[in-house]
Amino acid sequence: MEHTGFFITLEGVEGAGKTTQRHRLADVLGDNVLVTREPGGTPLSEQIRDIFLTASTMSATTELMLIAAARAQHVTELILPALNAGQIVICDRFSDATIAYQGYRKGIDLKLIEQVNHIATGGLTPDVTFLLDLPPDIGLQRKRDSDEPLTRLEHETLASHKKVRAGYLAVAESEPHRVQLINAQLDADTIHNLIVTESKKRIQLSQTS
Repeated sequence: MEHTGFFITLEGVEGAGKTTQRHRLADVLGDNVLVTREPGGTPLSEQIRDIFLTASTMSATTELMLIAAARAQHVTELILPALNAGQIVICDRFSDATIAYQGYRKGIDLKLIEQVNHIATGGLTPDVTFLLDLPPDIGLQRKRDSDEPLTRLEHETLASHKKVRAGYLAVAESEPHRVQLINAQLDADTIHNLIVTESKKRIQLSQTS
């Protein structure tokens, strides 16, 4: 899907530092930037996020359908209009998360997820994705050490989170040009500098191509 903006996503297991890095990146890239997250980003998508993260039990298919519904609204209402207006969009999670969480973690067929993602996004894919790779036990400990209450997903077993990481690494291996793998055990400033350098390079290339 063609647009005049630039679409950046950040992915990773729980506690990898995506939220911190998306805001720091936005501060560097200037005023023409939209920062958002998934699931969420619009009023309706945020309502779906609340259901997704707080429900006591949820089937794998329900997870997939809720995420797809939130993403479809997010893309249509917020992300695509911003990209068409020439903005830089920075999103905390996008379609790769569905592969990792609903595909590898929940075992839903990856071909089906590909079809659902395509419907929800209209074929929109990120220009670059930064995968903050972290052993899940470290990420979960970071979450437990923070002041934020744990979500339904963060209460799941370590084995579940290891499946998520495996899914992300598989995505990175299959799309090495788009997905930039970053060691999330590095200090936050080093990670920030890596992301900023690569983002600026790619944005400049997109403007000259």
